[in-house]
Amino acid sequence: MSPLKPQASYDDFARLDIRIGKVVEVQPFPRARNPSYKVGVDVGAGRIMWSSAQITNYEPAALIGSLVVCICNFGPKNIAGFTSELLILGAKNADGRVILLGPRSAVAIGEPIF
Repeated sequence: MSPLKPQASYDDFARLDIRIGKVVEVQPFPRARNPSYKVGVDVGAGRIMWSSAQITNYEPAALIGSLVVCICNFGPKNIAGFTSELLILGAKNADGRVILLGPRSAVAIGEPIF
C-alpha cells in the first residue's frame, strides 16, 4: 500500500472538472508504448473527448455504452502522436488489471462529481 499524499485543499479539488462520461467509441492504439486504446467519451461538453487509456483487459465492445468517471480539464497530452484530452479514472485489482470507476446506478452524462 502506498503512503498517503500530502494534504490538498478543497479549492484544489474544486478546480478539477470531474464528470460522468459515456464511452461511445474505442479504437486500437498500436503506437502506444503500453497496450492502450483510444477511447471517445461523451462528457456533456458538446463534442466527444478522447483519451489514451491502458484498459486493454476490457474488450472494446464491452466498453461501448459504459459510464466512467473522467477528469476533463487536465489539458491535452500528446501520447505517441495522439492527443489525449481527458483522464478516465480506474484502479488496479489484485491481478494488476485496471478496473474502471463508474457510478453504481444510472447517472446523467456530464454530471459533475463532488
